[in-house]
Amino acid sequence: MIDSTLSHESIADLLAARFRQMFGSGMRMFRAPGRVNVIGEHTDYNDGFVMPAAIGFYSWVAAAKREDRLVEAYSDRFDEKISLSLDALAGPPRRHWSDFIRGVAATIEQAGHRLSGANLVIHGEVPLGAGLSSSASLEVATALAFTSTSGIVLPRLEMAKLCQTAEHVYVGTRCGIMDQFVTTFGAAGNALMLDCRSLEYQLLPVPQDVRLVVCNSMVRHELASGEYNRRRADCETGVKLLAPYRAGVRALRDVGIADLEMHRDVLPETIYRRCRHVITENQRVLDAAKALQLGDASRVGQLMYESHASLRDDYEVSCKELDLLVELAAGSSGVYGARMTGGGFGGCTVNLVRTDSAEAFRSHIARTYQEATGITPDIYICEPAQGAEAWPVEGSV
Repeated sequence: MIDSTLSHESIADLLAARFRQMFGSGMRMFRAPGRVNVIGEHTDYNDGFVMPAAIGFYSWVAAAKREDRLVEAYSDRFDEKISLSLDALAGPPRRHWSDFIRGVAATIEQAGHRLSGANLVIHGEVPLGAGLSSSASLEVATALAFTSTSGIVLPRLEMAKLCQTAEHVYVGTRCGIMDQFVTTFGAAGNALMLDCRSLEYQLLPVPQDVRLVVCNSMVRHELASGEYNRRRADCETGVKLLAPYRAGVRALRDVGIADLEMHRDVLPETIYRRCRHVITENQRVLDAAKALQLGDASRVGQLMYESHASLRDDYEVSCKELDLLVELAAGSSGVYGARMTGGGFGGCTVNLVRTDSAEAFRSHIARTYQEATGITPDIYICEPAQGAEAWPVEGSV
């Protein structure tokens, strides 16, 4: 296993050496980053707005073309080598890391592109189980490797969509487009505001003296998946109840807060609060975008706190551990804002922290959270990174 604390140049050198040892020379290298969602939670499936950022943890794939229709892939994370035939990719999810490789190959071929066989060596930097999108990172890096070694020109948006389909069909996770999109289109130094309906996006500069610090609560409550589905159903109910009162309502994206308040009496209280979260969260993303354009980290941080309160009280997807992490962050020096990120009921918080305070913040949260819960959190200091690319990039070595 390659040490992911090494520089990217060192990781690439070691991965190239591993490839030569296993398969010989002639390889090319590709990588795609993980991501964190700065603000905009549970808005994606309501045709709303999200604001993720790619982060500097990558999935790396060293690849070379074969003359047959086989894929030989080695993962150093699992220290395992698998063999796949490009003529026999069908089948349900197998709950194995090879599902990502098989799924990406299958969806590219089903889209009408004939792949060549390939030898692959894969290295993953993105922490597993931390909600930082290790899945989309691996999918997009693999898609880059397959298309490049096969001489296929695949538009970036099509690549992101095919990787999403691969995760739906071959991995069995019904994810939105956000993860694959920002992994593909992310840009160093920028967050990305995505319109989940039109797939139009805007790059927004994150101040250079700010870091995105991700704190993993290390807990995952059992009710997460069932409650997620229930929240989606609540939103759909809200749309059905509100649609007769306003033309053109297809999703909560189409409802303003004034509309919601005007017709509050037609909604059960729980449905009203679910709708209120989504509608106000969409506005918070738009407001955060304006704040980033002005370089106003304090305003972005305030919106993050408001987002967390809404997720906690109106959408009811937080938990005591996430609330504690946000409370500890709010009392820490150099912190602009904090909130839970992801589906909820455990997982991570994202914190907007001054660069010169980031290391002290990490130490403080690790100590105080452990004292309060007995759990040692994983904490990652991140900055917005470049999206999927071939390596070396121009000027990198």
